[in-house]
Amino acid sequence: MKKALSLLAIVVLSMGTINAYAQDDTAATDEVVDTTMGTMDSANAVLDSAASDSAATEIEEATEEVVEEAIETEKAFTQILKEKFIEGGAFFMSFVLLALVLGLALVIERIIYLTFAQTNTEKLLSEVEGALNNGGIDAAKEVCRNTRGPVATIFFEGLDHYDEGLDMVDKSIMSVGSVENGKLEKGVSWISLFIALAPMLGFMGTVIGMIGAFDAIEAAGDINPSLVAGGIKVALLTTVFGLITAIILQIFYNLIVAMIDGIVIKMEDASISFLDILVDFKKKNS
Repeated sequence: MKKALSLLAIVVLSMGTINAYAQDDTAATDEVVDTTMGTMDSANAVLDSAASDSAATEIEEATEEVVEEAIETEKAFTQILKEKFIEGGAFFMSFVLLALVLGLALVIERIIYLTFAQTNTEKLLSEVEGALNNGGIDAAKEVCRNTRGPVATIFFEGLDHYDEGLDMVDKSIMSVGSVENGKLEKGVSWISLFIALAPMLGFMGTVIGMIGAFDAIEAAGDINPSLVAGGIKVALLTTVFGLITAIILQIFYNLIVAMIDGIVIKMEDASISFLDILVDFKKKNS
């Protein structure tokens, strides 16, 4: 009996020891797996960071290359333009450049003036009508005085002649409208002059250059292709720059004419509506 109990105790102790060793081995294995997974995650993070840094570096280098190519292209175009301008001859090319500069100065001045000359005619008519109904002629004149543009000027002159009758109001509106229309078109004729003058100067430079080429042929006594080609090249450059100047100014000229036409149409429509408002006001106060 005692021997059987002793054997049973030995078996129980052996099983506990085996379980303990098994648990230790499992824990160790889990630690190894966790350590390995952590190492792999760290490695992946390092690889992802390196890949993103590499991609960012490549994008930055590509952007720098594009910018450098654009700068080089712009420098090359500017340099070529300067060289061709000098090759065209300083005398006639200076006149063409002067026409371009003066024409652009007039264009800028006209665009600024016409921009400020534009008025919201519907809003102005509403304000004038409200001022007439609430404060009379003086209040309406004050509204026109505080509004910029030719339309407000026309309204002010019409209100200023209200006491003389509607016929005088109509005549004053027509007279002031003509004056304001002339102010809108001020300087436009000079732009058209430079548009016509620039290619003429270019053609004159071309003709003079051709004459110089034929003079060189006559002096040499023989037709040398280099002499002919050089003279024709210089002659044609003046024509090219003259045409470029005319094209640039012509585009802005058409823009200015379109702006003037739009303002004039608004002036005419607003004047008709303004006369209707004055007629209604006179009926109410008669």
